[in-house]
Amino acid sequence: MKALSKVTQSIKPADVEKKWHLIDAEGLVLGRLAVIIANTLRGKHKPSFTPHVDCGDHVVVINADKVRLTGNKLKNKVYYKHTGYAGGIKEVTAAKVLEGRFPERVLEKAVERMIPRGPLGRAQMRALHLYAGAEHPHGGTQPQPLDVAARNRKNKVGA
Repeated sequence: MKALSKVTQSIKPADVEKKWHLIDAEGLVLGRLAVIIANTLRGKHKPSFTPHVDCGDHVVVINADKVRLTGNKLKNKVYYKHTGYAGGIKEVTAAKVLEGRFPERVLEKAVERMIPRGPLGRAQMRALHLYAGAEHPHGGTQPQPLDVAARNRKNKVGA
């Protein structure tokens, strides 16, 4: 009988093997999709997860402009920013952002707020590639499709 090891394995940055995943965000619920993306970027889906090492994978998201928000969040969810001047707080609703020039920023902000702050979090966010349309320039990496809608029936609106 083999004795169990009582040593916690910590992966080194040189030993990390990064894969590429492709997600089609059309019709998917924003928060549920953001959780799956954040966990994949951090590497929490791997048995070799180490909190202080960037052991996550690259995630390519297409159709990020077709992500769905449930309930009244489309008109009630508000994003704030400050200009730096007195009284310079600005607000914009999620509907305005999705209709605007960069609709993928709604998903980017949702994922960014689930990733730890600091140098490690910024490195993990660089592995996120968002595209509003169905085309992406990462075909050479051969990303593996990740079916988020099949994981849970609540992940897709109208399914």
